[in-house]
Amino acid sequence: MAPQHSSGDLLADRRYRYAEACLADGDHEAAADLAEQVLEIAPRYAPAWLLLGRAREGLASSRADPALRDAAARAYACALDIDPDDTLGVRAQLVHLGAGDGLPALSPAYVRALFDGYAPRFERHLVEGLAYIGPELVRDALPRVPGRFAAALDLGCGTGLMGAAIRERVGHLAGVDLSPGMLALSRAKTWQDRPLYDRLAEGELSAFLASEMRASADLCLAADVLIYVADLGPVLAGMARVLRSGGFAAFTVQSHAGSGAVLGADGRYAHADAHIAEAAAGFEILTLHPADVRREAGRPVPGRVVVLRRTAA
Repeated sequence: MAPQHSSGDLLADRRYRYAEACLADGDHEAAADLAEQVLEIAPRYAPAWLLLGRAREGLASSRADPALRDAAARAYACALDIDPDDTLGVRAQLVHLGAGDGLPALSPAYVRALFDGYAPRFERHLVEGLAYIGPELVRDALPRVPGRFAAALDLGCGTGLMGAAIRERVGHLAGVDLSPGMLALSRAKTWQDRPLYDRLAEGELSAFLASEMRASADLCLAADVLIYVADLGPVLAGMARVLRSGGFAAFTVQSHAGSGAVLGADGRYAHADAHIAEAAAGFEILTLHPADVRREAGRPVPGRVVVLRRTAA
């Protein structure tokens, strides 16, 4: 069951908004108290359980109280019980608490809801506000090949920023995204008086790649998309499956100096270079260069631009 935009009770909704404001101001005690009042009125309102968990987590941090951390985890568990598809992104909160259940921290339902709501202001915020240059980094890192790439897949195509950056170098361009709102915007874009994309599909990356014909593409692209994927192995294996021998995979990631993948406070994964190399079975690594893909709070976000070439099967 998807979480409601409203609790269905005006008083509960009003107190929920007050609780949100208190949480934003760092008043975790007042936020928790108000969230509990909301839940007395509307006990099946998942957003209030999430807010209560966040408030209790804030109190646990300030008071170094393990009991409050446990109480936060219980509140998150109640939110997940009401919204098992996790449209609200509760699993990520549990991962930060060290109480994950082994499921992906960022569910497809959460990513879809996030970007459906973000779609109308996505490009202006990303390009103007965050100085986002992921598509340009990917395009410019690709080797120059004779003619054009015959067939390319834009994975997590969003509003079409990557498609617009690469279109003149591609014969047939297909895009896939989880968000119907983002796809509607990319569908409206044109290039040389025709649709920017020759084909668009709604779906999750690994499932989409599994449905494509084997050895049917020359290029797979993923600009600022794999930051929502913990384990790159299955996605890169899917790319290897659909690419012809000698085809290219090019993408950006956020990076960190440790090992594996780490879920940051920004709700995105950072990947270690060793994790990328391990996941790239079936590929030759052509490029693994540091790159600042965008800015957050005025600071560059460290990342990598990666180009792989499919080796012979």
